[in-house]
Amino acid sequence: MRLKDEMYMQLGVAPELITIANEVENSLNERFLMIDEVAEYNQLKVLRAMQKNRVSEMHFHGSSGYGYNDDGRDTLEQIYADVFGAESALVRPQITCGTHALYTALASQLRPGDELLSPVGLPYDTLQEVIGIRESNGSLAEYGITYAQVDLLPDGEFDYEGIKNVINERTKMVTIQRSKGYSSRPTLSVKRIGELISFIKEIKSDVICMVDNCYGEFVETIEPTEVGADMIVGSLIKNPGGGLAPCGGYIAGTKECVDRAAFRLCSPGLGKEVGANLGVNQAFYQGFFLAPTVTAGALKSAVFAAALYERLGFSVYPDSKVSRHDIIQAVTLGSAKGLIAFCQGIQAAAPVDSYVSPEPWAMPGYDSDVIMAAGAFVQGSSIELSADGPLREPYNVYFQGGLTWYHGRYGIVLSAQKLLEAGLISM
Repeated sequence: MRLKDEMYMQLGVAPELITIANEVENSLNERFLMIDEVAEYNQLKVLRAMQKNRVSEMHFHGSSGYGYNDDGRDTLEQIYADVFGAESALVRPQITCGTHALYTALASQLRPGDELLSPVGLPYDTLQEVIGIRESNGSLAEYGITYAQVDLLPDGEFDYEGIKNVINERTKMVTIQRSKGYSSRPTLSVKRIGELISFIKEIKSDVICMVDNCYGEFVETIEPTEVGADMIVGSLIKNPGGGLAPCGGYIAGTKECVDRAAFRLCSPGLGKEVGANLGVNQAFYQGFFLAPTVTAGALKSAVFAAALYERLGFSVYPDSKVSRHDIIQAVTLGSAKGLIAFCQGIQAAAPVDSYVSPEPWAMPGYDSDVIMAAGAFVQGSSIELSADGPLREPYNVYFQGGLTWYHGRYGIVLSAQKLLEAGLISM
């Protein structure tokens, strides 16, 4: 028996499950090599941008008050723009979360009478209240902004004819969610996103195309801004923060779009010129530097989760063999008991709050009870080992993160151990 297997046993994992996990891992060597190649490319891309922009120790100093002449902040934003192939970027601790970043991006471009289109189906739960699909105080709908939606076809392809028919003179902006959210549709590759944007721009060239890039950064060697997206939006406590950013979000894209977003985030007339970094600059820089390798670890964890749960007889999405375009892995557990047991296993594997047991609750922004497991150094950080899912049919759990591949592996194995203890699987 290998030394690590003995440690797994000391941590409460059944020997039979350890054997299966080892066999699954050995079958993934080729996939893991491909993930490492992408990570190395992206690491060099980030390094090149930092060197080009002459990063120095002075860029890590904190600023307060208005934050005027914060060269560290401005240089970091140029690095983001360079890495993502964009003209400009807004990277701020004042952006509280991914949903806030998305709202800022949408509200900054849309005006009363405009229409927002989602050509990839229903957006993620929290964005539904932002748009006004579900009634909420301060939604875009309250400002006279209408919403149109075209669902994906049953095979997951874009409904190009439906998109063409719904675009009209009021269509000002298109929102494209890269990741699947709480659905079973495919995550979109950057190539597919580029094809969709090209099609839309041929119909109406002045439409602003925004991509919700959450969970997708550094999974591929290119980003949506490199294939025609006017804006990409994300959270720093997901992939690009590398597990070190304590808060924050980003918006990158054309200078015109980013400037408008900055005016919305701050104030008309002020925009990017103000906004103190509050001492988080070093974490933002270092997290972005580590992001490609941290993302690679999370991606390996997702592929391993798919392969292990396939082996245990569960439906998984995506499966363990297809190409990956985000770090999220869905597993269909079929019951509330299974969903809760999985999340309790992830929580028990955490370095923080491992002793608590997550329970479903009515989280703000969701239309059903949700269970979340995340024993993280940064509250709510989903680049750290985490899992969540709504308590509704078919009881899918959405697993993501892991600052290291080894931690991700242990969390997945322990989730299976909890299912074993609950009598939901057998060896």
